[in-house]
Amino acid sequence: MVDEDKNNLIDNEEIDNDLTGKKNIHSFKETNTNQTKSETIWGRVNDTKFFNVMSEFRYHKTGIVGFIILFFLISLTIYAIMAIPFDSFKEWNNPNFWIDNPRTAAPFWSGMGLFGEKIPEHMIFTISSSSFIDTNTHEEGKTKKQVSETYENGVKIITHSYEIHFDSDQSPTDFMITYLLSKSEIPAAIELEIIRPDKNKFEIYFDSIRSSITGSNNNTISGRLFSTDNHIHQKLMNYLDLFNYEQDPKRPQVVLFSDTTTNSILKGDYIFNVRFYIFDTKQNVLESKLILGGKRFGLIGTDEMRRDLAIGLLWGTPIALFIGLSVSSISIFIGLIYGVISGYKGKKTDEGLMRINDIFYSLPTLPLLIILSIFVGRNIFIIVLFLIFFGWMGTAKISRSLALQIKNLQYVEAAKLIGQSDIKIIFKHIIPQLLPLTFASIAISVPGAILAEASLSFIGLGDPSVPTWGQILHEAHIASAASRGLWWWLVPPGMLIALTGLSFVLIGSTFESIFNPKIKRQ
Repeated sequence: MVDEDKNNLIDNEEIDNDLTGKKNIHSFKETNTNQTKSETIWGRVNDTKFFNVMSEFRYHKTGIVGFIILFFLISLTIYAIMAIPFDSFKEWNNPNFWIDNPRTAAPFWSGMGLFGEKIPEHMIFTISSSSFIDTNTHEEGKTKKQVSETYENGVKIITHSYEIHFDSDQSPTDFMITYLLSKSEIPAAIELEIIRPDKNKFEIYFDSIRSSITGSNNNTISGRLFSTDNHIHQKLMNYLDLFNYEQDPKRPQVVLFSDTTTNSILKGDYIFNVRFYIFDTKQNVLESKLILGGKRFGLIGTDEMRRDLAIGLLWGTPIALFIGLSVSSISIFIGLIYGVISGYKGKKTDEGLMRINDIFYSLPTLPLLIILSIFVGRNIFIIVLFLIFFGWMGTAKISRSLALQIKNLQYVEAAKLIGQSDIKIIFKHIIPQLLPLTFASIAISVPGAILAEASLSFIGLGDPSVPTWGQILHEAHIASAASRGLWWWLVPPGMLIALTGLSFVLIGSTFESIFNPKIKRQ
């Protein structure tokens, strides 16, 4: 009788256990369903689908403005990668690559004579053999370029003519002629002749192309003729009598563009004839350039090293987005996982992980970044790793406090009862609840990462080999651009940093207000 009662008791317990298990499973499913339909601590996860979020996003004007700015930055990134030669990126710190540009020139759209004198624009004109295969004449705006070839006493004469309309109120700052010839054992000669609008003809240079004044490789010979050349000064002495007032032959750019009767600029069409006397019929002129120095150049102007700042700012856009997105996303996810594990495990694990977090949190970030930059290196990827290393602690604290609350919810307890592992609970049931917070945090953290890199670059600890916005500001500070009035060197990079930060702050705040009902109701 006793045995039968025991057997019945055991059977009843098994039945109760089965019913309890089924109830737990049912409770887990029901809790999961109710949880996804309710508003959790940081918002709706499952019922806030992508299209629902975007449809709600369009009602937030600040978020739309942020996306418009972000679209503009992405467009700059695509343009930089697709349209700008990569050589300009690799040669950013090579002065020879930018030698044809003017030093510290203002943007071309400034000084156009609307509110004062018209400042001369820096102009570069090129004639290459490949450009004139089908025709020997080419017009470009107000400039007419022509190539002619004649023979005289067995000497081949190739003439590159540049007809330019000059209408500035000031003379050019200088002028240069560059050339590239195929190599020959017999040196060629070069002559420079200028025909002014008043029909006066100035022959200001004639000399052989000597190896001492040229750069060469195995197949070509290149050279550069400056307006400061002593031969030009001596030749101009023959034309000083044409002027009714005193002229300085050591300033040929002023003499050539001055009126003969009044002390003013002679405006009109100038013709620069660059003649090459070729004694070896196999030799050919591959390219020539006429460079008229000015004080305006490019969309944003130039810096002290003659670099086109528009190119530097465009290349800085993808670098800034790479730094901001990589640092913020990686550091946020590291902090998220670290904090959730700490909060979920609790006890000694939580205590140990949080003490490690506190140690990292108490480290002086900027001094350590300075020390690491000096002793480890200033490569852009190393800087990104440094910023990630010091950027996850705050997220870890926040996600830990949220994990402490979420782990006590019914659906998490039900998952434990049916035997799910801790890893599965963390990555399947807790972390998804925090993803809205994570995405908003990533967007808001991007400006901080960009500013951190810009701060390091501004104090001279950035990567000097890449054109970042912070590096451009650093070089402007070193060159005292503010005191010299070189606003185009300071304002554009600062505005781009501010715009990028504003874009991600607006987007992050909008996402947070969508996902977090408490913020939405405020």
